[in-house]
Amino acid sequence: MNKLSPFKYSHDNKRYHTFNHYLKSNYGQKVFKIPVDAGFTCPNRDGTVDHTGCSFCSARGSGDMIIRGTLEKQIEEGFKMMRRKWPTGLAMLYFQAYTNTHDTLDNLKLLYDPYFEDDRFVSISIATRADCLDDEKIAYFKEKSKQKDLWLEIGLQSIHESTNEYIHRAHDTSIVFDVIKKCQDANIKVCIHIINGLPYETKEMMLETAQALAKVKVDAIKIHMFHVLKHTMEAYRYKHNPYPLLSMEEFADIVIQQLEILPPKTIIERLSGDGLEKDLIAPMWTLKKINLLNHIDKEMVRKDTYQGINYES
Repeated sequence: MNKLSPFKYSHDNKRYHTFNHYLKSNYGQKVFKIPVDAGFTCPNRDGTVDHTGCSFCSARGSGDMIIRGTLEKQIEEGFKMMRRKWPTGLAMLYFQAYTNTHDTLDNLKLLYDPYFEDDRFVSISIATRADCLDDEKIAYFKEKSKQKDLWLEIGLQSIHESTNEYIHRAHDTSIVFDVIKKCQDANIKVCIHIINGLPYETKEMMLETAQALAKVKVDAIKIHMFHVLKHTMEAYRYKHNPYPLLSMEEFADIVIQQLEILPPKTIIERLSGDGLEKDLIAPMWTLKKINLLNHIDKEMVRKDTYQGINYES
């Protein structure tokens, strides 16, 4: 435990379990992510389940900040950028854009097998949807996880079916929890994405989403703030029928209460997402991410609180 913080899963006085703490504890040094777009699409865009996509999702399938080019070119440029910050750091390869298990198992093997043999990476992280992880794919990733540290990142967004229908998620919430259980049984680490501030959700609803994940003891969570981005269904809705969005202070208050009810061992990979300035319609305060993170830290100190203080096992 850091003597300046009451929370033991911390290298840097944070009062929540950062991904940086997990990585440094496991690898003894800095580990950075190299995000890539491997050319996938999404079943909610290509007609497999629908064509519209989720109402908030950007045109590049959440991969807006990824360098363009071939997969190897993206990796090369990613290394150049990260090595300038951390010359001796280790690398995690992050398949970020779109749905990275939305293909046949044979094609997935052709893509992923070489990277599990690639000594440039100590870990592989794969972003996907629960409806693109059948039993055969989970069995495959179970074997891959024995070769190299593996994370599957899965979008939940909210446990509330009314919200997921509104944002056009195009699958039931229950399938996410089914896949979480199957991955836990297969010893595959899972990071679940949730979004705070989705249209018409109350604070209580957002806390209920965190509580549901606390009950199943998911390995890690990414918390995002809802963004209204240009060229999305939400942009059209917000323009024609504006709805209230969370202020920075409201968002921070909800995040802190979510942290308080999550297990201390649950890794918090992020506390807010990023939207490109050129595409962001609202809320504009999200562009100053460091202000948010500092505010959360200060509020947790002021309240003398920390992750898991209200967790009930």
